[in-house]
Amino acid sequence: MKQIIAPVLSNEEIMPGVHLLWAEAPQIAGAAQPGQFVMVRTSEDHDPLLRRPLSIHRVVENGALALLFEVVGRGTDWLAQRKAGERLDLLGPLGRGFDVHSQKLLLVAGGIGIAPLIFLAEKAAADGRHVTVLTGAKTADKVYPFNNLTPGILAVEITTEDGSLGKQGMVTDLLADRDHVVDLTAVDADYLTGPDQIFACGQLAMYEAMASIDWLKDKSVQVSMEARMGCGFGGCAGCAIETKRGLKLVCQDGPIFELTDLIR
Repeated sequence: MKQIIAPVLSNEEIMPGVHLLWAEAPQIAGAAQPGQFVMVRTSEDHDPLLRRPLSIHRVVENGALALLFEVVGRGTDWLAQRKAGERLDLLGPLGRGFDVHSQKLLLVAGGIGIAPLIFLAEKAAADGRHVTVLTGAKTADKVYPFNNLTPGILAVEITTEDGSLGKQGMVTDLLADRDHVVDLTAVDADYLTGPDQIFACGQLAMYEAMASIDWLKDKSVQVSMEARMGCGFGGCAGCAIETKRGLKLVCQDGPIFELTDLIR
């Protein structure tokens, strides 16, 4: 874990209310693993007082890292206004990342939950693993722009709640309906029956829906949890959650947990 002052390289609104910010942070990017996060100071004084936890979205070889965030309050609004050349106070990398130990990965993203999964997808693909991404959003303009990534490294299946892009429905509908595989145009039409590991990020309701799907119950399903954090490294215990293994800190024991430890 390091605290650094990172120059902003770019900051772009890539979806309505959602920003992609790149910062020069080789000390953090070089040590980061998919699923980890940084604590970002979001003011020039002490208001807001607390840092904001943001997933590490992407890293590149030159030491730059990307943060993908939705503007939801004063802190993220301040961050959205940062311009190239300005500086950010970052603390990281923090937390426990995804544990990848297989070749065929299925990633499930609900909305802004795509944030930690792109880092995982790109690293897994670079390591020679097969990656399929299922992603869901409310409308087409809220779907992550996958065209910004290296072409051909992963298969993507999209759902929107209003049917304006991809299949209509929730992203978990793709998991629940095994018959859907006959209609797939993705690279791997067998993704529902063949993944060795599943990784997900979204709202608690998405995790509850996944926990009710029979074929997932004998699979390793790792999920990224969100929580309000005071420090980000276990000092304040402000992000404690109840699990089947007792109270755990999202910042230190997570943010990655096995789904079976969270949902009964």
